Amino acid sequence: MRNLFFAGAGVAALVSSGCATTSPEARPEVAAPAPPNEAAAPGAARPALPGKWSGPYGGVPPFAQVKVDNFKPAISAAMDAYRQELDAIASNPAAPDFENTLAALEDAGRTYANERTLYGIWGSSLSSPEFQAVEREMAPRFAAFDDEVFQNEGLFRRIEAVYQSPDKAKLTPEQQRLAWLHYTRFVRSGAKLDAAAKARMGAINQRLASLYTSFSQHVLGDEEGYTVVLESEADLAGLPDSVRAGAAAAAEARGQKGKWIITNTRSSMEPFLTYSSRRDLREKVWRNYVNRGDNGDARDNNAIIPEVLKLRAERARLLGYATHAHWRLENAMARKPERAMELMEAVWKPAVARVREEVADMQKVADKERAKLKIEPWDYRFYAEKVRKAKYDLDQNEVKPYLQLEKLREGMFWVAGELFGFAFTPVTDVPVYHPDVRVWEVKDQASGRHVGLWYFDPYARPGKRSGAWMNAYRNQERFKGEVTTLVSNNSNFVKGAPGEPVLISWEDASTLFHEFGHALHGLSSSVSYPSLSGTSVARDYVEFPSQLLEHWLSTPQVLNTFALHYQTGKPIPQALVARIEKAATFNQGFGTVEYLSSALVDMKLHLAGDVSIDADAFERDTLKALGMPREIVMRHRTPQFGHVFASDGYSAGYYSYLWSDTLTADAFEGFTEGKGAYDKAVAERLRKSVFSVGNTVDPAEGYRAFRGRDAGINALMRKRGFPVPAAAQTKSQP
Repeated sequence: MRNLFFAGAGVAALVSSGCATTSPEARPEVAAPAPPNEAAAPGAARPALPGKWSGPYGGVPPFAQVKVDNFKPAISAAMDAYRQELDAIASNPAAPDFENTLAALEDAGRTYANERTLYGIWGSSLSSPEFQAVEREMAPRFAAFDDEVFQNEGLFRRIEAVYQSPDKAKLTPEQQRLAWLHYTRFVRSGAKLDAAAKARMGAINQRLASLYTSFSQHVLGDEEGYTVVLESEADLAGLPDSVRAGAAAAAEARGQKGKWIITNTRSSMEPFLTYSSRRDLREKVWRNYVNRGDNGDARDNNAIIPEVLKLRAERARLLGYATHAHWRLENAMARKPERAMELMEAVWKPAVARVREEVADMQKVADKERAKLKIEPWDYRFYAEKVRKAKYDLDQNEVKPYLQLEKLREGMFWVAGELFGFAFTPVTDVPVYHPDVRVWEVKDQASGRHVGLWYFDPYARPGKRSGAWMNAYRNQERFKGEVTTLVSNNSNFVKGAPGEPVLISWEDASTLFHEFGHALHGLSSSVSYPSLSGTSVARDYVEFPSQLLEHWLSTPQVLNTFALHYQTGKPIPQALVARIEKAATFNQGFGTVEYLSSALVDMKLHLAGDVSIDADAFERDTLKALGMPREIVMRHRTPQFGHVFASDGYSAGYYSYLWSDTLTADAFEGFTEGKGAYDKAVAERLRKSVFSVGNTVDPAEGYRAFRGRDAGINALMRKRGFPVPAAAQTKSQP
């Protein structure tokens, strides 16, 4: 998952990467702005956060100096400074041109961007009750500040003048792309609305920002508030040693040494449901997880969802779009919701058909064991693992001892060296925000040139949101000197006992490579302007580089060298690798339907327009109409769907993972059609046309430059083991 806060400078700092819409996280109050001397008010905390980052590597985040009490005054001061910079651009008496308008805009707001980066890190990784109180207060102020920027008439007139000037043809292609980007963002954010509509849009955005904050805090509260405590050895039946160790560590961290705790996160839930032979406890763990945000208590999100949807629909109408989905997809690769729906529907039916086969296989196993049960959602992973063993002689417990987190990290570094020429060296001379975080310097292997820093925060802890994601603390740029990037990967692996290696599942290993793909996208960037840098691309394109990198986990070079048994140090046996390859498409029905049901519900919610919706009823009725198998639930049920309701980030855009994987499957076949996964010539085309160009070119053009043509869905269907329809190459193609 791409980062959900900001890096870079200028308006880039106000916009989520890949979105042409302003982000819900970043907006200051215009109606009641903080006074310029707020930081110096009697008794107030002073803005002690340095706006300019100092230290090695071009400056690094000053984590050691961050205090929650400083966020409000420091950000208020940064807002005022940014406001003055924008006013200077807008009131410049010189005729608008690229340098005095767009380049100046790119250079503005650097202090604000830095402060917002620190704020975003605390929100995602160190969200204490103290910080959450600040977050609730600041959310509408950030929303208002976004609107103040994008509704600045003088600033927009200058941007529009540059964009429409005949002299634009004299600009470089990257400068022309930047002109298009800023003009489009301002228009799509309400710059052309009349005063009344602008005021209403501002009110909508501020209310949405508050709702997003409440939604995410509710989900985090349920993840921390609902656990399953295992009291005895009998409660551990079926669990492998690695899962037991993680549960014991979780219990000890919560002051319950001698017991075991299954936390309410995916990384804890999935292995328990896979291995526990206690069906009653599986159901309890499953219900805790799928009911996050849906427990009828103070943290219930069902009242938030319809209000969010109505406000989004109203905002879209104000901007002249039929629905929120049409607004969101206008500058995505898909362009229109209908194209995204066409792709999803093309994959949905074969995926559901595969689920029917998977369930039948599982039911046979349960019947043979005389379990006297009908497969339920909390049984799926448990019996799927039994089928995997029976069909392919493959037990995940047999694989997991070879999947050490640290060895796989070394494997990722090696892949990055082979494909992109990067070398990683650990450094200890930069501050971190938590002792678990480690940092590596990234250099070009051939020249020794410094490329950037990579931060790694792998473990779950209280106050850290669940899942895995990548952040860019600072984007690469060069229009005012070479500025290198700072990127991070963040996960929620269960930390084991001190000194013990952390063993992860194959799925978690794939996720590790996925997020590292985002990091490599940022590290490979070679552009001039921060708004176009790194992963700042269309939402349905940003997952392409990350999903592509997942393919390298299963290459023999990685498995033979880095999949080492945690006790013996011996590489994974070739016979086991062969069984992994043979089972590559196993359970693809489950994985596809679990994900795709969420994507379809997301899109249908946002195509419904301004209607009153009962979230639970809409989810239930939509899934019924789709023919959702009763044995599966959505990967993200609506009341916990943070991608969609904790920000605008993936709203009407969760389809993006499937869209990107269509490109991914086709792109990897470009390697296999050549000399294999490490074909230097193909890797260089990939770097040159995809990873390094950011948003300086249209993504469809970038993909064609790499592959020589557009991608159809044939490769995707082959990758998932689904039948390839005869018309697939000409229909439903990105």
